[in-house]
Amino acid sequence: MQVVFSPAHEGHDPEHFISAGRLAPSPECPERAHRLFNAVKSAGYEILPPQDHGLDAIAAIHPSDYLDFLQNGLAAWQQLPNPGPAMMPNMHPGRHMTGRPETIVGKAGYYMADTACPILPRTWEAALSSAQVALTASDLVLQGAKAAYALCRPPGHHAFDDQAGGFCFLNNVAIAAQHMRGYGGKVAILDVDVHHGNGTQGIFYDRADVLFCSLHGDPSGFYPYYAGYADERGKAAGEGFNLNLPLPPGTGDDAFMQALDKALCAISDFAPDYLLVSLGLDAQENDPLGILSITTNGFGRMGAAIGALNMPGLIVQEGGYLCDEMADNLLAFLDGFEGAR
Repeated sequence: MQVVFSPAHEGHDPEHFISAGRLAPSPECPERAHRLFNAVKSAGYEILPPQDHGLDAIAAIHPSDYLDFLQNGLAAWQQLPNPGPAMMPNMHPGRHMTGRPETIVGKAGYYMADTACPILPRTWEAALSSAQVALTASDLVLQGAKAAYALCRPPGHHAFDDQAGGFCFLNNVAIAAQHMRGYGGKVAILDVDVHHGNGTQGIFYDRADVLFCSLHGDPSGFYPYYAGYADERGKAAGEGFNLNLPLPPGTGDDAFMQALDKALCAISDFAPDYLLVSLGLDAQENDPLGILSITTNGFGRMGAAIGALNMPGLIVQEGGYLCDEMADNLLAFLDGFEGAR
């Protein structure tokens, strides 16, 4: 399996986000990608740089006004009196407000779901590179590779088509899925991050050509709180093509595998031409942002079960935060995935 990676992710290095009412160090830091990169390099994987696909494939998911905000919003932010070093919203439109603001403070709240995705001078460069990593890895699969791993940072699955959130700016897996759809056939996305992929769900919620399945911590008491419930099944043409399997805190390997089997059965019934995996490593028992209890061996079992489907596969990196086991979890998943094929 080939790996696609770009060091441009280092340009996005946020210092803080707000956690439980306190300004805290951001866990979505460059060290995450450094550890994962060193792991695959040491394991002997071939590592490729991303190719420039321009903006067309990204614009197929994200509208022009949102892309303009990501690219140019910080310049307007810096013209404010005494602005902070990063663009971070201080308010958001509630469910009773539908106006479209013109000022950059209002736009920040409109286009950013929370305080976990501050925009810095090189954030756009990093986010764009992350999307290009996913697109380049998808090309490898389209060209006949059995699988490829996109080592993306920043992650993407919390980004809606027109809204950043949860450390995510561009939805890498959605961009790759739409790109692959352009070559015909159906696509399934399996999200195993401990946090529900609310942005990915939102992007494909009314479509029947993309199946979205997610295993994640129960959102009734966990991020993203407002999406990821079992009764969210899709709408209009997409009804029945969205499967959420929320899991209670403390769920371990065996219970996780039972839920995963339900998702894999749904994917097999859908019979996609391509399977994309949003790989979060934060379901691990010692992850600082997780609430599940998956072991490193469990990630190996997870990878083997998914790999046993023997479908052309694209693995896209999502979450997974600094703990001693993070890199081992990645290698266990990849070893299990490849060994089953």
